[in-house]
Formats: sequence, C-alpha cells, structure tokens
Amino acid sequence: MNIILLGPPGAGKGTQARFLCDDRNMIQLSTGDMLREAKTSGTEMGKRVAEVMDRGDLVTDEIVIGLIREKLQGDKKGGFIFDGFPRTLAQADALGKLLQEQGEALDHVVELQVNDEVLVDRIVGRAAEAAAAGQPVRADDNEESLKVRLMAYYKQTSPLIGYYHAKGNLKSVDGLGSMDAVKLDIAGVLDA
Repeated sequence: MNIILLGPPGAGKGTQARFLCDDRNMIQLSTGDMLREAKTSGTEMGKRVAEVMDRGDLVTDEIVIGLIREKLQGDKKGGFIFDGFPRTLAQADALGKLLQEQGEALDHVVELQVNDEVLVDRIVGRAAEAAAAGQPVRADDNEESLKVRLMAYYKQTSPLIGYYHAKGNLKSVDGLGSMDAVKLDIAGVLDA
C-alpha cells in the first residue's frame, strides 16, 4: 500500500508516519531524510545531490524523483509513505508517472485537516513546554515563522488537495484530535 500524508507544518504527519512504519511495516520516504542520506552515499545520484546542496541551491524535482525511483526498486515491505513530497502539482504528476512506470499505485492520500489558529497555538505551546523542560526547540517553532511556513504550504501544496480529490484518492481526517484518535482515523481510511 502506498500513501501520501498531506497537511500543513505541525499537523502531525511525521508522528503518524512513525506509527504506520511501526504498525504496518511501511517505509517512510521523507524527502529531507533521502537527500541527507544520498549526500553521503557516494552514489552517482548522491554526488549530484551533494553538489547542488553544497552550492546552496534547491534540489530539482528530477533529482528527488530519481531518489524515489531508487527506493521503489528496493525492499517494499508494507508499502511507502510519501512525506513532504509531492509539494506541487508538477511533483504530483511526476510521482504518478513514476509509480505507474514501476508497476505501483497510489492507494490513498490522507489529508490531516487542522484549524490554523489552533495549530499555531499548539506549536507555540509545544515549543514553550520544551524550552521550559530544557529540551531542544526547533528554531522555526515560533508564531512568525510558522505563519510563513503555513503561507508557503497554502500557496504550493494546497492545490494537491483538489488534485487528489478529483482523482478520487483523497480522504480527510481531523488532525487536531489526540495522536491515538488521528491514528485510528487513518487506520479506518487505510482499512476501508
């Protein structure tokens, strides 16, 4: 089973992906993790990634698709969770073509729906709690940078909601419930 988790920054995609990896033996394909891994891999693709990142440039869609292609050709376990990709309609088209080329399908696109104001309060509160407990706080877990990240999400990624809805893949769950409630809702979508 191959799925995409969609939702704004802080909606809990990473947490839910970890549950799916543990419970269903799925493989989380996080763009950031794949790029960091490739950069140090010594492969041809890894050298390209390192060159681009060392210049401070953004990695092209073509490179990211190449990394995903490599992962799809390896051990599939319980299927793949696409996390942080696709972010744009062009990337969604490229991913669709790649999956088809590899004899794979996209089974579900799960959108974690959240209310922005509640989300901002949740993230800022979480950062304050972590700071009070002497734990590390993400530099961008503050109200201003979160609003910037949300704006980028709505500009680039929210068109995917309509795109996947039109394809009949999209299912939405309430991302503001407890971690366990969201986990159960996602399980309900995947098992339907």
